[in-house]
Amino acid sequence: MTAGDAGGAQVKSAVRTVELLEYFAGRPGMHSLAAVQETVGYPKSSLYMLPRTLVELGWVETDATGTRYGIGVRALLVGTSYIDGDEVVAAARPALGRLADDTTETVHLARLDGTGVVYLATRPSPHSPRPFTRVGRRLPAHSTSLGKAILATYTADEVRALLPPELPALTEHTLTDRERLIEELRRVRERGFAVDREETHGGAALLRRGAAVRSPARDAVSCSVPVARLTPDRERTIKDALSEARDRLTLATRRL
Repeated sequence: MTAGDAGGAQVKSAVRTVELLEYFAGRPGMHSLAAVQETVGYPKSSLYMLPRTLVELGWVETDATGTRYGIGVRALLVGTSYIDGDEVVAAARPALGRLADDTTETVHLARLDGTGVVYLATRPSPHSPRPFTRVGRRLPAHSTSLGKAILATYTADEVRALLPPELPALTEHTLTDRERLIEELRRVRERGFAVDREETHGGAALLRRGAAVRSPARDAVSCSVPVARLTPDRERTIKDALSEARDRLTLATRRL
């Protein structure tokens, strides 16, 4: 939504500030004002003053030349306070810890945010200390086991209202047709968990299983397993441990 879409209900400067912060948050590194303007389309006068103000307040940082900008440390402080104060994240820690111990694989907790999911907690596998996904990262819901597990708790019409007919592809395996996704969500409901078969990261031979917490869901847990380690016995172990973690977390968050 742009500043004009709300019929004057929004404060234009506040909307532009948030949109600019979201621009930098979604694009790591430093960016010139010309590159920023090409995307956000603000007048040059506004685009010059707003980043400078945000630099002074610590929300945006600039390089030594003062001509390129990136997200600042205060954004990290606010993001950390969100996670620290979230009751679901706190309740999920024991369940995630047990799931990580039982599977020795990387596990995640994520939350639906518009058409994407945001990772709120991660426990890395001792086999892979550097997971592909990290706390604070946002990925399209349709491409992840976490997102599909959450979407499966909604009706087909609700999914159609949320997602466009054509979905962006992250890899050659990503489902990009909304109706095919809706059919996949039906199978997710039957199985009780969702699967991401290399749909998020190209060249990453991983299979991710995700299970929604409560229904209709806002949160989900997942477990990422390299295909090379996924024997039939291991797959059953992962499935059982994930189901147990989902049930534990659903019970722990029932009153939240």
